[in-house]
Amino acid sequence: MKEESMRKLRRPILLAFVMISLFSALGAQSKDGENRLTPIEIESVTPIAPGAGTSGLAGIKTRVLKGDPTRPGLYTIQLTIPANTTIQAHDHPDDRIATVISGTWYIGYGNKFDDKKLKALPPGSFYTEVPHDMHFAMTRDTPVVVMITGYGPTGTKYFEANANYRVIDTKGISVRRNRETK
Repeated sequence: MKEESMRKLRRPILLAFVMISLFSALGAQSKDGENRLTPIEIESVTPIAPGAGTSGLAGIKTRVLKGDPTRPGLYTIQLTIPANTTIQAHDHPDDRIATVISGTWYIGYGNKFDDKKLKALPPGSFYTEVPHDMHFAMTRDTPVVVMITGYGPTGTKYFEANANYRVIDTKGISVRRNRETK
């Protein structure tokens, strides 16, 4: 008897879960561009593989909250960077602004990673990524969440000591090319 009543309850519970998920997803981004997301709703946005406008490093979760970083127009992405991650010097073609949501983000400017140039940015901090200006970053013992807004299309170009660039183009494809051929 108990087993049969449990079986009868499973279907309505499953249906309720599916409906809540569907309405949450539909409510997150409306057709008219209005967008209001709570932290829980942001967490429910499916992360994408590293792509346009990200560092391209494995382990970093990217959530697109507005727009499309590969197309012209305003976009906002949220990056969740694992603890003990180092991102080497790179740049982006677009003007970007960012806010640290959680954790302490260490960021510096220049074409070579330099611990002495890092500035610790706790939650609530703001920073900029000027078009084509190299910057680098790292996390220490805690993960970091940053929210970045820019005007696409964007991409990522690394400056590496061996005089090669690694480019993540606007389609999110990682390619290598010699510095002289830029």
